[in-house]
Amino acid sequence: MTKNKKIPQKMRWLFWSYDIKTINFDRDKDYVISQVLNYGTWDDIKWLKEIYSDEEIKEIVKNPGRGVWFEKVLNFWTTIFNIRLKKDVREKAIFNINPH
Repeated sequence: MTKNKKIPQKMRWLFWSYDIKTINFDRDKDYVISQVLNYGTWDDIKWLKEIYSDEEIKEIVKNPGRGVWFEKVLNFWTTIFNIRLKKDVREKAIFNINPH
C-alpha cells in the first residue's frame, strides 16, 4: 500500500460519512474498499488498486461488512474474485431497507 496517498477531491462524495482528511488507509480499509466497490466508477476502482493490493480487496469481499453491500455489486465482485460466500454471510452483508 502507498502510504502518502490521499483521497482525490473528485471521490469525496464516496465517503459522505467521513471527513476525508481523517481517513486512515489502514484503520478504515473495510470502509474505503466497500465504498469504492459499491459506489465508485471504473476510474475510482483503478485508484483503489493503487492503494490496496488485489489480495486486500479480495479479503474485504470475502468478509463483507453487515448491511453495507448492494446485492448486485456483491454478486459481481464475488464472481470476479471467484469467491463463494455462505448464504447467511451473503444475506447479512446485503443492504436492506426492509429487513425481515
